Amino acid sequence: MTTTEYQVTGMTCGHCEMSVREEVGEVPGVEDVQVSAETGKLVITSSDAIDDDTVLAAVEEAGYSAARVG
Repeated sequence: MTTTEYQVTGMTCGHCEMSVREEVGEVPGVEDVQVSAETGKLVITSSDAIDDDTVLAAVEEAGYSAARVG
């Protein structure tokens, strides 16, 4: 399993979290999505490494922007 962390900007509430969780959760290979509007953290767990651009595109589809941490 691979865990990757991103910083998401623009989230303010639970609905924001849900939107990001749903979009990122649809990315092939993603096993788990944890997202917090309070901290702006998005942590995904995947079976294999997932291309950052794919994750970032999913976050943008939800209406937010993100950058990989680390």
